Amino acid sequence: MAEINKFLIERLTNRFKQKFDHPPLAVARAPGRVNLLGEHVDYNDGFVMPAAIQRATYVAFSPSPGWVSTLRSEDFAGEELTFTRESLPAKIQDDASPLPGWGLYPAGVAWVFLQHGLPVIPIQAVFASDVPRGAGLSSSASVEAAFCTAWHHLGGLNLPLMEQAALCLEAEDRYVGVHCGIMDQFASLCGVENRLLQLDCRSLEWSLLHLPEDISILIADTRIPHSLNTSAYNQRRQECEKAVQLLQVNLPSIRSLRDVSRDELEQYAGSLPIAVGMRAGHVVEEIHRTREAKICLESGNAAGFGGLMNACHASLRDLYEVSCPELDLMVEIAQSLPGCLGARLTGAGFGGSTVNLVKNSQAEDFVNHLKTAYYQKTGLSAEVFITPASAGAGIV
Repeated sequence: MAEINKFLIERLTNRFKQKFDHPPLAVARAPGRVNLLGEHVDYNDGFVMPAAIQRATYVAFSPSPGWVSTLRSEDFAGEELTFTRESLPAKIQDDASPLPGWGLYPAGVAWVFLQHGLPVIPIQAVFASDVPRGAGLSSSASVEAAFCTAWHHLGGLNLPLMEQAALCLEAEDRYVGVHCGIMDQFASLCGVENRLLQLDCRSLEWSLLHLPEDISILIADTRIPHSLNTSAYNQRRQECEKAVQLLQVNLPSIRSLRDVSRDELEQYAGSLPIAVGMRAGHVVEEIHRTREAKICLESGNAAGFGGLMNACHASLRDLYEVSCPELDLMVEIAQSLPGCLGARLTGAGFGGSTVNLVKNSQAEDFVNHLKTAYYQKTGLSAEVFITPASAGAGIV
């Protein structure tokens, strides 16, 4: 059973009663995620190794008595929005004003449900999250997954979890406009307590992996909100697609960078523009690292897995160019501390958090030393916390 934020649930329930004059029917919960390995490869048909975390989005909800859905976000100073089935395609509210940015995520899920002929019961909802925004921990995907869970419950549906993840991905891709891969939504919906997930982003087959019991996952939020905006994120994806297009001249059978071997990329790298070649280099090597990482975990080689995490960060910094000085500093400090097996940025990049693999016996000292050293260098108070792998989305 995932650890539940009872304080946040009570707060949402009370706010719901104040707003709608009755208690909510239920509360949906969907966690954020941390990715240990396989960064920026989900949209390249690669392999990813995420885990759901205990921080989550909570939605207190009931069916609406009318045709209008009303949503209140406690994370945005109690801002509210309304929409109907008819207003969703234009991304406007019931009064014809534009949906606020935060509203695109739940509204996008409702719109996708309608596109697939699924029931969307008008909803009354109050929601909040203890997943820090801008920390690279998929707060947006947790919002999508939480509202997907709510409408799934109201509609009496029994969709497979991966199908729900695909609906949330479609919402982010086609409605919000971020052309991401399925990893974040998958991890939020399919998380399993105390297990690392491995997903094949081409076949969507997935399996569970064990982390050694004497190892902890620690997340360190740099307090620099990640700013990989829609255009920058989509540009990385376009560069990967350009690499495939150019490599197909010599490798006509490839469908994505997943199909390109390290030797083939080295042989034909000269046909790629410099930036495109750098992006392809990261992806091809990262897919190779995830294959090696599974072998490390299955053999209990935590140190080997940590070394692959270190290599991933260097690649994201130098080849994919999605790091920033604060992330690099946080990783550098972490890698110098006793008990740290591996550290790297996690999430899209340009700020956000690092993920660290640390021996249990030294985790407390690691947290204290990392926070102190980072503050001394930057003047910023990082949040550093241990997170066991959590269960995925559900009704609490």
